[in-house]
Amino acid sequence: MINITLLKKICETPGAPGFETKIREVIIQEVMPLVDEVHISAMGNVIAIKKGRERKKAMVAAHMDEISFIVTHIDEAGFLRFHPLGGFDPKTLTAQRVIVHGKLDVMGVMGTKPIHIMKQEERTKVVPITDYFIDLGMKKADVEKIVSVGNPITRERQLIEMGDCINSKSLDNRISVYILIETLRMLKNQQVPYDIYATFTVQEEVGLRGATSAAHQINPDFAFGLDVTIAYDTPSAQAHEAVTRLGAGTAIKIMDASTICDYRMVAYMKKIAMEHRISWQPEILPAGGTDTAPLQRYGKNGAIAGAISIPLRYIHQSIEMVHKEDVGSSISLLQACLKGLDSYDWSFEGRLIGKQ
Repeated sequence: MINITLLKKICETPGAPGFETKIREVIIQEVMPLVDEVHISAMGNVIAIKKGRERKKAMVAAHMDEISFIVTHIDEAGFLRFHPLGGFDPKTLTAQRVIVHGKLDVMGVMGTKPIHIMKQEERTKVVPITDYFIDLGMKKADVEKIVSVGNPITRERQLIEMGDCINSKSLDNRISVYILIETLRMLKNQQVPYDIYATFTVQEEVGLRGATSAAHQINPDFAFGLDVTIAYDTPSAQAHEAVTRLGAGTAIKIMDASTICDYRMVAYMKKIAMEHRISWQPEILPAGGTDTAPLQRYGKNGAIAGAISIPLRYIHQSIEMVHKEDVGSSISLLQACLKGLDSYDWSFEGRLIGKQ
């Protein structure tokens, strides 16, 4: 059963890259009763630690930031120009509301040239992101009382349930934030073999920055990325283009553009999923990357790393969609993987981890 009230709060709380204060506060409030220690790094990552029987480290990372914008200019009529924080498809900006986080939160709308006065050749082209502006419905003097260059801007959209699915902005990656919190909740009164470092990272959407710092700080033995992946299972998609499908289970990452997951971790996750009868599907993502890459590489010793990916339709739009059963399967798989780490043979080409 998904706690829709909590997920709604997590998705709708703003957290632009570099401006994660409000979503960080929500996360800290939720995880404090569930773990032994909570730390905030200099960059703003939240690191929640649940102690295990042995002092090996298992790190799980879910980024808390969302694709957003930042104010770059206020013109003489009070309209805002902006720069994207994260990857946007420009056509998805049309007819959208946003929230500008200045001294107060102010509602705005994305505007561009009306179709009625576009040249014929303009009507068939995607409007470039540089042609958009934000209209706050105020003159410049009033705008400047509230808004300054450098203020973050997030998208305005409420979470709703749709059939077997959930639809919202920022399910990338707030669904993973929710999954990690709920996994900690399920493990609260259970023993785990190794220390769990549940890490809610910052600035993933602008270059995996928080996870890079966190992996170096924690230096994990085992690492799990937790993020969404593409579900291109809609009309006109070819079967080989789907990557994953909604409702077919959580996804076990094999590789993406930034990571080839450790084959031992992939085999382990498949084994756990089958033993616990958890629905799963393989994921090979030809473009794009997640925090899994720095988790694998930037600890001082490197890590045995893999990832749990949540199938998502309409990625990087304000109408992202996940299937409730996939969310449940992701929580089940993460919990089982963390509990069984000490029961698997992690031998690597005849050498045991930690042995010469």
